Amino acid sequence: MAVQEARHGAERGGGLGAGQGAAHTGGCACGDCPHGAREGHRRAVAAFLAKRDELASGQGLPAAVAHSASASRQWVSDELTQSADLVAERGRVDGEAWLGRLWRRTAYAVWGAVLTLLLVQALTAIGAGWTAARTAGLLAALVVAGGLTGAGYLHRARGGALAPVIGEDNRLSTSRAMAAGWVLFVVYAVLVLVGQLAAASAHGKRDDLIAGLELARGAGVVTVVAVVCAIAVLVRRIVGLRVLGQRLQKVRADRPRAADLLTDDSGRGSFADIQYVAVGAVALVFAAVRLARRPEQLPDLPWGLALLVLVSAATYLAGKYAEGGRPVILSVVRSREAGDLDAPIRTGDDIEIRGAGFVPPGAQSADRLSRMVVRIGAVHVHVPLVPVPGGFSNPTDAVLTVPVPVDVEPGRVEVQVVTAAGVETNRCLIEVTD
Repeated sequence: MAVQEARHGAERGGGLGAGQGAAHTGGCACGDCPHGAREGHRRAVAAFLAKRDELASGQGLPAAVAHSASASRQWVSDELTQSADLVAERGRVDGEAWLGRLWRRTAYAVWGAVLTLLLVQALTAIGAGWTAARTAGLLAALVVAGGLTGAGYLHRARGGALAPVIGEDNRLSTSRAMAAGWVLFVVYAVLVLVGQLAAASAHGKRDDLIAGLELARGAGVVTVVAVVCAIAVLVRRIVGLRVLGQRLQKVRADRPRAADLLTDDSGRGSFADIQYVAVGAVALVFAAVRLARRPEQLPDLPWGLALLVLVSAATYLAGKYAEGGRPVILSVVRSREAGDLDAPIRTGDDIEIRGAGFVPPGAQSADRLSRMVVRIGAVHVHVPLVPVPGGFSNPTDAVLTVPVPVDVEPGRVEVQVVTAAGVETNRCLIEVTD
């Protein structure tokens, strides 16, 4: 009752503040327009961090719950959960608005690359002269850029030209980005040959251009393209099966970031991703230089470099298969504070669940942490958020602390954790006494 009264009082106060700030001013932050979505998200994050640090220092507790440790903890957790839900909603709106603006940026980047190619060709043509290969390369770039721009406009709500490389978890996919890069390069290389073939008038010249498409000359590039495309498809299949089998925890991101290509879901650098991108990018640059030197044939990628890309791809695939794992409960003990006597677990006591994998990668935000649930018998207990300066002391990846509700029947009961990703842990038996 005390918690509900305190919460109603806080809602009346918050509603008054919201009504005063509902007007659209110069720094609109309501989230109803794309321009105000980012500012609204920033303000919501700032308000949440201020409230978390205030509650972590023991300030802002209503008098109705200050006398009870359990009531105050529940009130604090509920207040933080409501604030975190607002932050998550503003983040979702900001992410959608950001994706809507991204297609223009990708179009600018594509046509900027075309302009850069034109400048490079103009500079290198000084002294050497303008050739049909340069014209074919520029026309091929225009065709590719036009196709990417059109596709980006059709998928402008999903990130424009980057839509195919954004995964189901709303992150940039390393495997798809690598495959897309090689496919675009091969398409451009073939278009360069097509342009030269269309401009060639001599039979010998046409025969040489057609011979440039033979497998003997482009076997290395063809092999690399086949492998990276297969890796992209296989990784998607592996991740999907592991998620459905609850052997991998996936949490959706607010929006894709460039760092996703080099990091895991939690934002830490991933060796498998970094080496795959580095080796693939170096090989792609080499192939581009070979195409510039010999535009009359597919780039003859040396087998040593092609094999290096294949080894890198195999390492990336093995890393994807090995990452993750199912969360597990190792033990459940009665939580004891300083000065308490040793005793069995009773209703109303706090229990400490020890294990691993309780917080999935990318689920460190408060709105995701508040979704964690512990089943104690037939009762579902939401894990309370316990704030500390700069973060939360509960829940953590290895330890959860929850109270045993009075609705739990005495006797042997099962304890099971459900993470923010919806994955269930193993069951652990505990003995609850009267």
